[in-house]
Amino acid sequence: MQIAYVVNDLDSALEHWTGTMGVGPFFVMENLEIISPQYRGKPTDIEFTIALGYSGTMCVELIKQHDDTPSVYRELLQRAPDGGFHHWGVGTEQFDDDVARYQSNGHDLAFCGTVAVGDRYAYMDTQESLGGMVELIKLTPVVRELFGNLEAAALNWDGTDPVRRPG
Repeated sequence: MQIAYVVNDLDSALEHWTGTMGVGPFFVMENLEIISPQYRGKPTDIEFTIALGYSGTMCVELIKQHDDTPSVYRELLQRAPDGGFHHWGVGTEQFDDDVARYQSNGHDLAFCGTVAVGDRYAYMDTQESLGGMVELIKLTPVVRELFGNLEAAALNWDGTDPVRRPG
């Protein structure tokens, strides 16, 4: 349901994705609030912003980390200093079962937490086998509504107001 990229310059990335690629509009969520974030099994506190936009039925996520805290995003930037592809987002209604399934197949739980609206996510480290991570996204009515609203905004988007920063 989603493909995500880590970027160094969010404004330039937004300009590229909206202007060159025709994806949008993007909705920017500054300093995303995460409850009980854990990076590789230890509590963490990173500062990052995401931007979400749609191309057809595919959500494109752009991620900009604002600090130097160790994270799954910094891991990518160590390999690719200019940023690039990071993960696929996969929706699941069997969140705990899917996390356990990935772990039983040898994939570490790299980053997890709960977003402020109360929905859980988990990044599974599939880098070695897939060339990127898989983010499991617990599908709840709130998550379905959020992604549905974002997709609906893109359906008849005429290119105006390409970057939106909800207050």
